[in-house]
Amino acid sequence: MQSEAPIFKEIFKTYLAEVAALDLSGKAGQLGVKTDGNTIGIQFFNQFYTITPETITDRQGKPSPHSISVILCKYLLLCPEEPDTDKELVTYKDFRDAAPYVLGFGNTAEKPVSRKFSGQVQALEKACQALGGKTNDLGISCDLSYRFQALPQVPVYMMYNDKDEDFPADCSLLFQRRAASYLDMECLAMIGMVLAEWLARAGKKDISGLV
Repeated sequence: MQSEAPIFKEIFKTYLAEVAALDLSGKAGQLGVKTDGNTIGIQFFNQFYTITPETITDRQGKPSPHSISVILCKYLLLCPEEPDTDKELVTYKDFRDAAPYVLGFGNTAEKPVSRKFSGQVQALEKACQALGGKTNDLGISCDLSYRFQALPQVPVYMMYNDKDEDFPADCSLLFQRRAASYLDMECLAMIGMVLAEWLARAGKKDISGLV
């Protein structure tokens, strides 16, 4: 696993040290997290994680995968001084600094959902619900439209059209423009990847260690 590589362990330790040094007393509400001394509780999709100066674990006490650990730490570390209220919906490629990651985002976040659930709209709908997704009307015609709360201030919107005689299945993920105030482009891309992975395996009992 990537999370076992020494370089990732060092990155993780650095992030945890930086998070431990944060003063979240005035930002916990803005971030939507719970604090108790040196412990921070945070929701990621429909999973709850606990962050301490030593580690990050899920409700079962299992260490979080590296990608999720990075996302959670960056969310805390990049918190803006003032809340960003720009909720305009944009595609990933619309973010100013997204260009280097756009291709990878399509290949790891949107296309896997299209391929996995092509011709299986009902299966995708059940998977969305299993991950805490809520039906959402964006005023755009599509077969499925769901909203996921990736992080307290970072929702993700999914629009899905199944294949027909003219076009293949197509999945599009949207973010609020303010998401870029809370996470960098690499972490936003990883959120899409995690969502795709968790949707693909949502029928399994434990999804906390997928990525």
